[in-house]
Order: sequence, then structure tokens, then C-alpha cells
Amino acid sequence: MSDNTQVGKIGWIDMTVDDADGVRDFYKSVVGWETEAVSMGDYSDYSMTLPESGEAVSGICHARGGNAEIPGGWLIYITVADVDASAAACTANGGEVLVGPKGLAGGHFCVIRDPSGATAALYQP
Repeated sequence: MSDNTQVGKIGWIDMTVDDADGVRDFYKSVVGWETEAVSMGDYSDYSMTLPESGEAVSGICHARGGNAEIPGGWLIYITVADVDASAAACTANGGEVLVGPKGLAGGHFCVIRDPSGATAALYQP
């Protein structure tokens, strides 16, 4: 997760896929990102980093463990002040909470689907 705590900003982006190793290698070749393994116990997900600075810019995760319920594809994480209140507002306004709220990277998050069918994560540091 980015250290960006400004409400309303996109603080992180990652993807959950069945073949994280293959997708990691794809983006290394196509974009030029480097990778840093993130231990998940018996396997690793990946933090994708800029080649010059090593700054983490995205994640590529296996669709298992804590990510088993997360929809596949790219997922933005939007910073919110109160993830529980935002999840309730999502439901009240015609959306659906798909995952969570639950803990993640020093905060809490949930995954929502808006009325158009698009998914996003809401993250509270």
C-alpha cells in the first residue's frame, strides 16, 4: 500500500490473477518493471517496482489465500476516511460490498461493485 493517506486519492493498484508468475513476467517484459517478492507464507505475491528507484508502483497477486475472494483484473484502492461507513454508503446507494471490510497493510479495506458493475477497493489507513 502507498503511504498516501489523502481521502479520495487512489493510493494503490494491484491485480489478482490465477497465474501471478506469468503475469509478473508479462509486465516485466512489456513495461520494464522489476519485481520484489512479498511472502504470503507458502507462496509469494509480487510488488512491481520502478527499475531506477525500486519504488513500488503496483502489485500482482495470486488468486488464493487472502485474495481468493477478490475479483480478477486490475483493482484500484481509493483512500477513504472510514471504510465501514463507506461500505454502508455503497450498499445504500445501489452498490454491493464483495469483500470485507477486513484488515490489510496497517489499515482496513473492502472491495465494492458500483451500480455500473465496476469494482474498486476502498482503503482506510
